[in-house]
Amino acid sequence: MRFLAGRLLHGLFLLFGVSVLSFLFVALAPGSFLDEMRLSPQISPETVGALRAQYGLDRPLPVRYARWVRSVLRGELGFSFAYNTPAAPLLRVRARNTLVLTGSATLLAWATAIPIGVWAAARKGRVVDQLTTASATALLAVPDLLLALGLLLLAVRTGWFPTGGMVSLGFEALGFGAKVKDAARHLTLPVVTLVVGTLPVLVKHVRAALIEVLDSAFLRAARGHGIPRRRLLFRYALPAAANPLISLFGFSVGALLSTSLLVEVVMSWPGLGPLLLEAILARDLYLVIGAVMFSTVFLLAGNLLADVLLYANDPRIRTGER
Repeated sequence: MRFLAGRLLHGLFLLFGVSVLSFLFVALAPGSFLDEMRLSPQISPETVGALRAQYGLDRPLPVRYARWVRSVLRGELGFSFAYNTPAAPLLRVRARNTLVLTGSATLLAWATAIPIGVWAAARKGRVVDQLTTASATALLAVPDLLLALGLLLLAVRTGWFPTGGMVSLGFEALGFGAKVKDAARHLTLPVVTLVVGTLPVLVKHVRAALIEVLDSAFLRAARGHGIPRRRLLFRYALPAAANPLISLFGFSVGALLSTSLLVEVVMSWPGLGPLLLEAILARDLYLVIGAVMFSTVFLLAGNLLADVLLYANDPRIRTGER
């Protein structure tokens, strides 16, 4: 509990710092939501001034931050000028969609990277290992944006997958099985883009961690006792190499999250990415800050999960805590 409490306290301090810096940078950026209204001859300066006072944009920056903190405590996360509603309901729906995309991509990427990395490490120096390393290196050179556009072009040319959205029209009228199939078809392209983009890094790290463990004395002794190869790799070698991979898991969540925001925009996935872009273009102050805060919470949650897994896997950490 002390370990978990320390990590949670660290996360809260980090959230506070991110909120202050986000509020400061967004608030001090040139322009505001009311600029277009100010340029319109049909809207009087008095109306613009009244809206500025209503939204609190005429207040000093510390006062505006304090009002935003109070709205966070009420569960509103500020007020969206563009949508004329509290930001929290808008952000919750989009954050759920981003979580579905990022979570699916994370699980699939690791489920694919671990067996490929173990397979390549067990055949170090052979043709299979060389091909795996060369393929991973080649994929690392492909930008995520180019990969997303290429898959999107493939979907447009072939019609095999939808090119945007999360579900099709008439989704509510479908049966349960048809709903699952439809949602999976919409999820396929964004998930494949994220998985292919992050898979080379994961495979390289899994391979390197396993190669280091396979050369250790206890595994040579286990091999000499006639333990089957598959059991040796997955029962003994992989847990021994788990610490760096668990640490990498936390970083991979952050990398996938940042990439997913770009993929969502390109592939019209209704997540935080398109909402954040719209809010930035509209200078919707509190919606931008809310999207940044949700992204930070996801990143902290991924790192917290990695810390908990590392704590459970490594008895040295538990001994140090005691």
